[in-house]
Amino acid sequence: MLVVVLCGAIIYLNYWHGLEKKYVASGKTLLAGFTAYYLLYFIPFATAFFFQLFFYKDCHYYKNGWFWAILLLAPAFFSFRVNFDWQEIWINNKWTGADRAFYKHCINWVVKVFVLLIPVFLVWLLKDSALQPFYGTKPLNDVKSYLLMLLIMVPVIVLASTQNDFLQVYPKAKLLHQIPLNSWTDKWQYVVFELCYGLDFVSIEFFFRGFLILALLRICGLHCIIPVACFYCTIHLGKPMGEAISSFFGGTLLGIVAYNTRSIWGGLLVHLGIAWMMEIGGWLGILFSRVK
Repeated sequence: MLVVVLCGAIIYLNYWHGLEKKYVASGKTLLAGFTAYYLLYFIPFATAFFFQLFFYKDCHYYKNGWFWAILLLAPAFFSFRVNFDWQEIWINNKWTGADRAFYKHCINWVVKVFVLLIPVFLVWLLKDSALQPFYGTKPLNDVKSYLLMLLIMVPVIVLASTQNDFLQVYPKAKLLHQIPLNSWTDKWQYVVFELCYGLDFVSIEFFFRGFLILALLRICGLHCIIPVACFYCTIHLGKPMGEAISSFFGGTLLGIVAYNTRSIWGGLLVHLGIAWMMEIGGWLGILFSRVK
């Protein structure tokens, strides 16, 4: 309950008082931006672990050095990912107009996969390479349950696609790049855009359900799932409020799945499926609003 109140307070501060927009994303220097995002991620992540000490007698993870390393480093890894923009100088010099927007988003998504997963890979080499394959890469035996999850989400996304705040964010291909889809070139750009957009979810799944769940499960057991879901919720504060709220519950569910299967592939299938269905829902929502 305390964790739900914590996430609720963060969501309230963000959507009613502009927490991220006014106080976090407004950093004028790289260091200021890094520090602000670090605190945004670290405080809920660490607080959720702290709350559990009052309710569970088996929370001895604070005695493990790797617990403290991951607790301190994980928000730093993700904050660095958010603030990393070294490639944008080259992009701005090479392209202009709509092409610049297209390449900026596509290249940024690709670059940030490596920015996030290289340090995660180094942690795996040092901590877990002798104990398990790279976080979450264990193959799945069955995908039927994950396809059922996607099917359940269809009516939810259809309903969301009728809401104005959803259509202000999706489809990203139209809103971020303004792809008109009037020619084959436009259509190929759209495909490339969506594939690069999908890569963003690959890094997210490897980080949250791979690295954070599977690196911490030997230290914290099931107690790692809720704090990771809190952390996961904070990265959605720039999304529509309904998406930010649901991210906590979705993160909890996907964390349980990763914990039990030792694999991220099912969660990645669900995450990518939902992301691309939301893109389709955005297009259909805009089309339907025009018809009306």
